[in-house]
Amino acid sequence: MADFRNSNVRVATGAQAGAAIDEGLRAYMLRVYNIMAMGLGITGVAAYAIAMLATTNDPASAVATMGNGTMVTSLGAALYGSPLKWVVMLAPLAMVFFLSFRIEKMSVSAAQTTFWIYAAMMGVSLSSIFLVFTGSSITQTFFVTAASFGALSLYGYTTKKDLSGMGSFLIMGVFGLVIAMVVNIFLQSSALEFAISAIGVLVFAGLTAYDTQQIKEMYYEGDGEATAGRKAIMGALRLYLDFINLFMFLLQFLGNRD
Repeated sequence: MADFRNSNVRVATGAQAGAAIDEGLRAYMLRVYNIMAMGLGITGVAAYAIAMLATTNDPASAVATMGNGTMVTSLGAALYGSPLKWVVMLAPLAMVFFLSFRIEKMSVSAAQTTFWIYAAMMGVSLSSIFLVFTGSSITQTFFVTAASFGALSLYGYTTKKDLSGMGSFLIMGVFGLVIAMVVNIFLQSSALEFAISAIGVLVFAGLTAYDTQQIKEMYYEGDGEATAGRKAIMGALRLYLDFINLFMFLLQFLGNRD
């Protein structure tokens, strides 16, 4: 009888520990998603605000006209028609590397602030999509991306299947996409652009599920507040990048051009 009672105690203790881990994991994942969502919000507001300041319908205030007929202000001419455009395009990439390599030496508040700055810089970089696509199609694509991302991330969180085997394949796919995009800058092939967009959607759809599972597995109940905070920020950055890239590739299919 004593052994039976001890067994019950051990089972109850194990169940309580499991419940505590589940509760901690849910709080950790919610923190990741909240940081990611805030970053997306900052990016969206920055992109829209810059686009409104950079374009105009008043010929008197326009200083240049883009190839598609969009009139731009002096800010738009600087951002989209001068060498500054390369800084705008490459600065977010530099910020990603900076945050990735320096986060272990940063406080949680500093890392989070850096992520907000990065999200704003990405918004400035993405503001040019408002010159190419209609606002309604951008909004439609955003909601399609959000629904797809949510389903894929939920799958990555709940599946019992180990997705680690597809990680290296997906990373190789990302490098292949980058090389193909650079090549197409010179070729200007519509067929290659279509193939890049199609493969890009598949790659980042897979990465959304894969990264969610990896972020979930990074959780450890014994982490201190600082370590858990930095993990949450890096997890949010990974999912943020998956969302942005999935959105941009889907926009090539769903976006209506001005």
